[in-house]
Amino acid sequence: MKPAIYRLLRDCTLILLIASALGVTWNWRLLTDAFYGKAPSAAQEPAPSTSTPPLPLGLMQVKEFLDRGEAIIVDARSPETFAKGHIMGARSLPLGETERLFPEFTRTVPKDAMLIVYCNGFGCHDSMELGKKLQQEGYGQVFVYEGGYPEWRDAGYPIAGGER
Repeated sequence: MKPAIYRLLRDCTLILLIASALGVTWNWRLLTDAFYGKAPSAAQEPAPSTSTPPLPLGLMQVKEFLDRGEAIIVDARSPETFAKGHIMGARSLPLGETERLFPEFTRTVPKDAMLIVYCNGFGCHDSMELGKKLQQEGYGQVFVYEGGYPEWRDAGYPIAGGER
């Protein structure tokens, strides 16, 4: 019985030595750089991450933030669509007109404000694109309401400029 245990220990030790040798060989440059305190080469560094896209919010979260007055709601749709109906209290900042409207927006909306951007619902990506632009302008708390105006209106929450 003892010879079987010795054989098992010998085999395990051999496997461990082979795996270690392969690991050291495979990562030799990384290990020597680390040993000498060198920074990893550019090929090994991860690409710099861009800012995280705005996080999505659901209907109830948006309603709570607006009811408590903790957020500013921003409509990314066209001025014509905004005029037909929008979430009560929303600020119009159409995606297609951001270059022209950003100076006024940034003058009147503080950078530390929580912004919730919406558009025409789940199939509309304008709110995400506008959210990214707002982040690039320095707004740190930007969220996207994916359900947008249709979900808000259908839930019976306050709207302006349109008919139910």
